[in-house]
Amino acid sequence: MKLYVMRHGETPWNAEVRLQGCADVPLNENGVRLARETGQALSHVEFDAAIVSPLKRAKTTAELVLGDREIPFIEDSRIQEISFGEWEGRRCSKDHMEIPSEMIHRFFHDTPHYEAPPGGETIPQLLKRTHSFYEDLIRSERWRNATLLIATHGAAVRALMQSIFQDGDFWRNGVPPNCAVNVVEIANGQVMSVEEDRIYYEN
Repeated sequence: MKLYVMRHGETPWNAEVRLQGCADVPLNENGVRLARETGQALSHVEFDAAIVSPLKRAKTTAELVLGDREIPFIEDSRIQEISFGEWEGRRCSKDHMEIPSEMIHRFFHDTPHYEAPPGGETIPQLLKRTHSFYEDLIRSERWRNATLLIATHGAAVRALMQSIFQDGDFWRNGVPPNCAVNVVEIANGQVMSVEEDRIYYEN
């Protein structure tokens, strides 16, 4: 099994530094460009299926990457983004902070002490559901020898990759850039990270 785990393309809220979470925000023009350029770079990859978050920014990214390839396209809510509850849509840049700055600092730099807002989701909850997805995937006979595109989100990418690294370093090199690709190979019970946060487009 070979997995291409990627974050979605840029959205208007990414550009405005707003928390998106489960808000269903579409790609912006630049996000479409990033996805198309990534798709061109991966045009040689023979994907057997795409498994995507149900949020439109992830689904559209996968559609643009795959182009006219006719393969199964499967939605799975376990890989949608972490919910930020009542914080969703609020800005969180250094010069325009609309949520408790201490909690944002903990979210990105001290994850064990991050406290979710009302209606939001904790990092352990995110890790639990993405790990459930991962376990079902690697146990599936259907996908044993498959090459899969997995289109998801920044925090969800990092949570899913923790099922592979299992080192407790949640963010590793920070939030993955839009359309960054992590490549993982799984064979004979062995898991190997081939590439981390690979970018295929020009900034």
